[in-house]
Amino acid sequence: MTILKKIENDELYLYMNGKIIYKRWLKTGQSKVFDVMAYDKYTLTSIRDLEYENPKGLILIKAKIKLKTKEEGGRTTGFISGYRPNHVFEYPQNGEYLQTFIGDIVFEGQPTIEPGETKDVTVRFLINQPIEKYLDKGRKWWIHEGGKLIGEAEII
Repeated sequence: MTILKKIENDELYLYMNGKIIYKRWLKTGQSKVFDVMAYDKYTLTSIRDLEYENPKGLILIKAKIKLKTKEEGGRTTGFISGYRPNHVFEYPQNGEYLQTFIGDIVFEGQPTIEPGETKDVTVRFLINQPIEKYLDKGRKWWIHEGGKLIGEAEII
């Protein structure tokens, strides 16, 4: 298996066996996953050392998430447990975020979370990200779908 990371024209590309599996626009932080199965195992942060396998490779936190309504500029539909948006913990003064983090949102009790709803969830972040400094009780962050702000969360 061959993994290749390439940065070109302020865009990061991740290839597996010659096939593109991930692209990130470095200026905006937006990203696109082309092959979910490959990307799950070989992510942007883990490709530096492919031989490293961490059995405890996730940081789990409990959070209260609130999705924006369609009228507030959020999604028109809800999402299911396991959804993997961009998580943004800080914005510089110009309003553009510098870094997003990889984490999926897991919940039980109902099949979806809908726009306008608030729900207690578990968010699972990859441990290979420099995220620990943000994980304090009461910390709020923003949930993005690409560049679109769709909700916010707070660590409980």
